[in-house]
Amino acid sequence: MLTERFTAAVDYARIAHAGQLRKGTRIPYIQHLLGVASLVLEHGGDEDQAIAGLLHDVLEDCGEAHAATIGDRFGARVLAIVRGCTDGTAEGKAAVTDPDARRRDWLDRKQAYLAHLTLAADDVLLVSGCDKLHNARAIVGDLERLDVGRSVFDRFTGGRDGTLAYYRQLAGLFTRRGAAMAGALEREVEYMAVLAGEPSRVA
Repeated sequence: MLTERFTAAVDYARIAHAGQLRKGTRIPYIQHLLGVASLVLEHGGDEDQAIAGLLHDVLEDCGEAHAATIGDRFGARVLAIVRGCTDGTAEGKAAVTDPDARRRDWLDRKQAYLAHLTLAADDVLLVSGCDKLHNARAIVGDLERLDVGRSVFDRFTGGRDGTLAYYRQLAGLFTRRGAAMAGALEREVEYMAVLAGEPSRVA
């Protein structure tokens, strides 16, 4: 059963991410956070994991200063999951401004994050996988729209090829680790690749 801690986490996420939107859209960012928390619960997560789903991007998008408050208000386990889902802080990303440097930084961070996930705790794996599944579904939704289509990849530092390669590596990793959402992510990434113009890998 969810308690007032979950409600408090919704409010914390709403305030922390106030004014932030999903890339290339007018959708308030909290839509993604609520979606991730919902997927965590759908795939067997408990309240701490669902709260971490709500807060998983706070350090990355809002700053390291939130870490102490998250630990104090929601506990060490939630903070550990949030840290485990973070591949870079807001401060670190802001320090890289040159486009070529940004792409190198993006690639380095993604490769480091993949390596991290191979050994990450099951708590982290569930929340991270649900985050990636929700993101993949959002990309597929835009690929299906006539007014967006393949231009959706222009929003991402990795572009079309880098984004597809990253999601395929993620899907394979979650499958190898036996994560609860792995099958759904595999299917979504395969469909993403087909919509992006790659031949299907399914016989």
